[in-house]
Amino acid sequence: MKNLRRLIAVITAVVLVLPLAASGVQAKTTNQWTAIKKEGKLVVGTESAYSPFAYYDDDNKLTGFDVEVAKAIGDELGLDVEFVTSDWDGLIAGLDANKYDVVMDQISITSARKKKYAFSTPYTYSYGALIVSEDNDDIDSFDDLDGLTTAQTTTSNWGKMAKKNGATIKEVSGFSEAIQLVEQGRADATINDNVTYLDYKNQQPDAKVKVAALSTDVSRSAVMIRKSGSSTLRKKINAALKNLQEDGTLSEISNKYFGSDVTQADS
Repeated sequence: MKNLRRLIAVITAVVLVLPLAASGVQAKTTNQWTAIKKEGKLVVGTESAYSPFAYYDDDNKLTGFDVEVAKAIGDELGLDVEFVTSDWDGLIAGLDANKYDVVMDQISITSARKKKYAFSTPYTYSYGALIVSEDNDDIDSFDDLDGLTTAQTTTSNWGKMAKKNGATIKEVSGFSEAIQLVEQGRADATINDNVTYLDYKNQQPDAKVKVAALSTDVSRSAVMIRKSGSSTLRKKINAALKNLQEDGTLSEISNKYFGSDVTQADS
């Protein structure tokens, strides 16, 4: 009889506790903006060695295009911004584990990601850039690559694009090597995104290369947010980005890092 009474008491306690626990989880996951506003800070996940987007400078200070955009959003929302750095492989998993409120790391909006996460309006637009030596006037479209040689990392989407247009691939380890081969005439061209090209030219203004053509496909990068309870937070971030676009802040940050405005889609 004592055991029976104990069992009944335990079951009753569990029944009483479960609704409370559930409501606590529900409140935590469905009111992201309320919790962030109460704490007075936005916690942002990003990388730490992804120049020029998020990296440590010579003074060991986290800086970069995405870092500055995040800080500008925080200013608009009246929030402090705290950064939590991670390598790429663990970055999105950290959002799932509630290590930060959002991720800002040039996260492209894809249909697969949209099934699980919410996204702000884009703050970076990038296109495939066909890059040739500055004195090359024979290549002015991707169709012209048929039968030519492009310097690419073979597993990249850009390598696949080059093959699709009939090019022979000369394998390289990265963008800088690809540019060198183009400048030296050992490759006819290379394909990469225009943001990477703009950063390179900003750092190496004397590089004797140019963009011959841009793809019509555009990649849009935005703030990634956990989907549950993100409605108000997403609206607040979108309003902040709209203000930063209209007052020229985004354009100013972009020109600082790229010498061009990548925060608006080409018309």
